[in-house]
Amino acid sequence: MTTTDFSLGGDLTINRLGFGAMRLAAAGGFTGPARAPEEGVAVLRRAVELGVNHIDTAGFYNRGDVRANDLIRTALAPYRDGLVIATKVGPLMGPDGWPSGEAKPEQLRGLVEADLRALGLDRLDLVYLRVGGTAEPGGVSIAERFAALDELRSEGLIRHLGVSHVDAEQFAEARRIAPVAAVQNRFTGDEELLAACEADGIAYVPYFPLGGGREQVRAEALAKVAARHGATSAQVAIAALLASSPVVVTIPGTGSLDHLEENIAAADLVLTEEDLAELRG
Repeated sequence: MTTTDFSLGGDLTINRLGFGAMRLAAAGGFTGPARAPEEGVAVLRRAVELGVNHIDTAGFYNRGDVRANDLIRTALAPYRDGLVIATKVGPLMGPDGWPSGEAKPEQLRGLVEADLRALGLDRLDLVYLRVGGTAEPGGVSIAERFAALDELRSEGLIRHLGVSHVDAEQFAEARRIAPVAAVQNRFTGDEELLAACEADGIAYVPYFPLGGGREQVRAEALAKVAARHGATSAQVAIAALLASSPVVVTIPGTGSLDHLEENIAAADLVLTEEDLAELRG
């Protein structure tokens, strides 16, 4: 794995191709049958063997009794030096099994402490405030909730803070309260926020990175470039995201060992200027 490293928060070195834990519990994330826990454990251990040192998770990544955080602890604790675990708080699970509610400021401590217990950690490397549901980001203040997380950072429970599913105004609001080490958004027309991250060395972490890549470029162009390199369209999508900015950190997730190997191999795929121009359309 040869992808360039990134300095998260100025003091944590991570590979720019990490691993997202959302699909460990079920192939559909929050839908479909639960996966066998041993499959998730095997994928996590292999990911670390392949050089992944940044795992993105959340306490609400679960399907029934299969929980991503439990799998991470089972597979990887005691954690090796240099392994960075990021989590998200904010959403609350509804009775339908979807994270359809949203925590109030006073509820965030309990969510952070639950993640600490589940993961077996004394401090979380990176905690994102995940804002809103599936609608477009923006339109509400995040100041009170972000300030509540900053209190936990001051207490030493959190090392770095991030924001997720935010617009430029919410990002600026958070930065007035505390340093922001990472932004996790769906990469669809987010150039203004990405430019702000580039200016200050803040990680920009697109979620649904394979879907995000396919939405930015035509499927035909992906397939054409993939054929030229003897790669898959998914690998080209990951490589294109990594090439889009030095602050982009990708977190493709899977519960399959074969797909994991395919995703990690994308780190070694070097796209030409011709490729990138074709993908940009």
